[in-house]
Amino acid sequence: MVDKLVNSEANARRIQMVESCFGSSGQPLQVPGRVLVGEGVLTKMCRKKPKARQFFLFNDILVYGNILIQKKKYTKQHIIPLEEVKLRPMEDEGALKNGWLICTASKSFAVYAATDTEKQEWMAHISKCIEDLIKKSGKKPAAEHAAVWVPDSAASICMHCKKTQFTTFNRRHHCRKCGSVVCGPCSNRKFLLPSQSNKPLRVCNACYNTLSRQRAGDLPSSSTAEVGDEGEGSSGEEDSDDEWDSPAQKYNQRPQVPTFYRDGEI
Repeated sequence: MVDKLVNSEANARRIQMVESCFGSSGQPLQVPGRVLVGEGVLTKMCRKKPKARQFFLFNDILVYGNILIQKKKYTKQHIIPLEEVKLRPMEDEGALKNGWLICTASKSFAVYAATDTEKQEWMAHISKCIEDLIKKSGKKPAAEHAAVWVPDSAASICMHCKKTQFTTFNRRHHCRKCGSVVCGPCSNRKFLLPSQSNKPLRVCNACYNTLSRQRAGDLPSSSTAEVGDEGEGSSGEEDSDDEWDSPAQKYNQRPQVPTFYRDGEI
C-alpha cells in the first residue's frame, strides 16, 4: 500500500498541505520515500490535563502539534522517529477511554481516541509502519524508553515522602527517570540520562540512589549535581508545549474521524 503511494501526486500534495499548516515554525517534511499514511485528532495526556492535538502518521515518523485552526494552522511541531516508538495498550479508566502509550527513549505519553474502533485503527497503522521500517532498515527496536509522567492533577502530595503538600510555594517536580510527581527536597539531585538529554536531569532521591549504584565508577562526578536555582523548574523543558493553548482548542465538538490513506485515494 505505502510503496504505491511514494511517488504519487496525491501523497506529495498531502505532505505539502501538512507543511503549509505548520508554516515557518515547522520543519520540512517532504523527503524522498516518505508517505503520509494517516491523520487525525487525538487527546494527548499533558502535564496539567488532557488536550486535543493533531497527529500525522508517516511511514517513518509521527508528527503532532497544537491546533490553532483545524485543517489550516498548527503550531509547536513535534517529530518522533517511528523506529524509536513502542506502543503499549491501556485499560479504560474513568472518563479516559480508548487510550494507549506512545513510548520513546526521550519521551513517553498517553493518547486517547474518540472510539475503540479508532484506537484499533491508529495502533494497527502505527505498528505496521514501525514493523516495515525496522524490517527495511535492519535496526533493532529501542530497548529503553522514558517513563510516562504522572499528571500534576494525580498527585496532591509528594509521591516520594508522602508528606509534602503541593501549594503555590511547594511546587511539583517530575522525576525524569520514573515519572513520579515529587517535592523539591525529594528531587534535589540530577543524573545523566543519555537517552533523554546530554545534560544531567532532575531525578527523585530513590532513582538517584539506584542509578548511582548501577553506574558506580562508570560516570565522572560532573554527571551528577545538586539542583539549584539554575536548574529546570516544575514545568520541564520537554513539556513546554503543554503549558499553552489557543482558544480554538477549547471546543467541545467531537474530534473529526481520522483519515488513513490507501491505494488511489485522494
